[in-house]
Amino acid sequence: MTKKTGLKIHINGVVQGVGFRPFVYGLATRFALTGWVKNTSAGVDIEVDGDADTLDAFARALQDEAPPLSRIDDFTATSVIWTGFRSFDILHSEAVEGAFQPISPDFSLCADCLRELFEPADYRYRYPFINCTNCGPRFTIIKDIPYDRPETTMSPFPMCEVCAAEYQDPLDRRFHAQPVACPDCGPNIWLEAIVGEQHAAPLHEKDDAILETQNLLAQGKILAIKGLGGFHLACDATNTKAVRELRKRKLRVDKPFALMMPDLATVEEHCYLNDAERELLQSNSRPIVLFQRKPESPIAKEVAPNQDSIGVMLPYTPIHYLLFDENSQFDALVMTSGNLSEEPIAYTNEDARERLSTLADAFLMHDRDIHVRCDDSVVRVFEKETYPLRRSRGYAPFPVKLPWDVPPLLAVGAELKNTFCLTNQKYAFMSHHIGDLSNFETLQSFEQGIEHFEKLFRVKLEAIAYDLHPNYLSTRYALERANLKPSTLNLQPIQHHHAHIASVMAENRLDGSEKIIGVAFDGTGYGDDGNIWGGEFLIADYGGYERVAHLPYFPLAGGDAATKRPLRTALGLLWQLGIEWDEYFPPIQDLCSEERVALRVQLEKKINTPMTSSMGRFFDAAAALAGVRQRVNYEAQAAIEFEALAVDNEVGQYDFGGKQAQIQVRHGILSLLKDMHNNIPTPIISAKFHNGIVQMVLDVCISLREKSGLNTVALSGGVWQNMILLRRTMKALRDENFEILIHKEVPANDGGLALGQAAIAAWKLK
Repeated sequence: MTKKTGLKIHINGVVQGVGFRPFVYGLATRFALTGWVKNTSAGVDIEVDGDADTLDAFARALQDEAPPLSRIDDFTATSVIWTGFRSFDILHSEAVEGAFQPISPDFSLCADCLRELFEPADYRYRYPFINCTNCGPRFTIIKDIPYDRPETTMSPFPMCEVCAAEYQDPLDRRFHAQPVACPDCGPNIWLEAIVGEQHAAPLHEKDDAILETQNLLAQGKILAIKGLGGFHLACDATNTKAVRELRKRKLRVDKPFALMMPDLATVEEHCYLNDAERELLQSNSRPIVLFQRKPESPIAKEVAPNQDSIGVMLPYTPIHYLLFDENSQFDALVMTSGNLSEEPIAYTNEDARERLSTLADAFLMHDRDIHVRCDDSVVRVFEKETYPLRRSRGYAPFPVKLPWDVPPLLAVGAELKNTFCLTNQKYAFMSHHIGDLSNFETLQSFEQGIEHFEKLFRVKLEAIAYDLHPNYLSTRYALERANLKPSTLNLQPIQHHHAHIASVMAENRLDGSEKIIGVAFDGTGYGDDGNIWGGEFLIADYGGYERVAHLPYFPLAGGDAATKRPLRTALGLLWQLGIEWDEYFPPIQDLCSEERVALRVQLEKKINTPMTSSMGRFFDAAAALAGVRQRVNYEAQAAIEFEALAVDNEVGQYDFGGKQAQIQVRHGILSLLKDMHNNIPTPIISAKFHNGIVQMVLDVCISLREKSGLNTVALSGGVWQNMILLRRTMKALRDENFEILIHKEVPANDGGLALGQAAIAAWKLK
């Protein structure tokens, strides 16, 4: 007879709010084991009685068959004395002082709930808040851990008998699904319009609200629709007049809008997709995925002016699925963030009424509060892997697991595309997308987000890492917080491009024992010499870096004004290179004679002309010289449109140096201007420019490898979102047998910067 014994198991990771306890209960029942399972602030604890072989099989099954939304990071099993339990029970959750655990992101509606949503005989037929343990809101409704209903925004909705019975049944898929609700006891939906300057009382409620919303969208109206993490502004994406009106109201001149389509088949009608893109589009994170659009697609060109790609997501809430039901008269909706340009997304009903009333014709509202605003994530597929552009809903606050334990610290990120990062043990908790810290509302969101994360993950800060730029609001926050009395916080200033390279090192789990070659290409970063860096080659590890090569400095006439007018960047570059301004140059043609004189005086007298080595600005200058765009209304617009024009089959290239790590761009720019003078088509000029940058990167990396013996190259910074540049650079480096590190978990742009700041600060504090 096999000896009876006991087993105690502790599991950490994303194991709450994902059906883990009912899974354990079902597994214990299957193996005929007795004992208990409970949630704590530190994870999931289990104790079971049985024979040794059965307990071993049970422990293996816990890991091999875990629920699809769970993620086990640590699994500890310890033999204990047989206790003699008579049943297997799910115990009440327990708060553990100082303990923490990862939290699940919000996930899209599961197949079971979707089937029930449209099943007329089902109790929750067409209920806009149907969910279960395998889907629905998590991060955006959680106020504190352990993840139980009283600590969520569902606490105002007492469960009816039917919901309570499901919630308490360990074998039901709604067991302890905290947002569980039904038409009798849960949140409600309604449509309200604006009469004069006032919001009218609800015009339609429940299903009538959905039907009237569909009618208004079909008529070309603009609707504010409350979702999981905030409001969207929606209109029919094939209605050119409606899309133009939305741009006018939102003050968004050219920046692309995101789209929502009902299913994969519809997306295939409008876009080219490969298998990896199909899989990512349909994943339960439901991000916006960038695709190449088909020329025959009836999607209004105004959705993404002057671009060959569009961003599309599938429905991820019951409300979205109901909007696209058989009554709908559209197959694609613009679904853009509910905000005025550059403001944070509206996420409360009151905030939406105040800030979106001049933007929307009507509001589809509900009364389930959102605790944390959370924008949609934006990704693309590169070499069959996810390549994040904005990491938010569906991913945050999933942590990045670091290669070593780190002290509890805060990294506050950058000014643009801000995210912050909190660390505890081996976890780096990257925040949702905050945005550009250029207005009071976004700064408030940043500060509230930090406070919320510190509470959720039980972080008692020892240090704050921040960017060197003295005028970043994130930097000011760090300095002001450290100066509060009493404070023992250790301040860690981190150079911008070192943080970019450390970010890609950290997510690739480099332990810091070896240096690498880092290629940090972006638009703006404060350099050690007070200049604006952005075209940098570093020899780096977490502990430090050496700037071994960079794009030659050139002036930005007007500073930040030059980023809005690439013609200024282009003419400043020519002035620095000693190239005379010719009448046929497109930037010159865009200026009147007085403006030309004023600009020349500004450059000669060095009036507000900061020097930059930025690759982002170099791309802007090339786009302006090639006649693509002299003025922009969103970041990197000129470079993005320049990239979209490049042909694939051009092998010619401009010479930007790179041998012996010496970058010289004058010859290449002269060649570009000669091609312009000879009326060479812009798509060929764009391709030759891209090819020249690729060759320069390769030459510098080969030179640095010969000098240092290093063979690993890390690519980070927003310029590496240029897919032509990334793809061709990767091929060139691989052909020379380099090991290459790129981003797969956090964005290459400033949205991933906080991870690098945290990794560097943690290393220095070791």
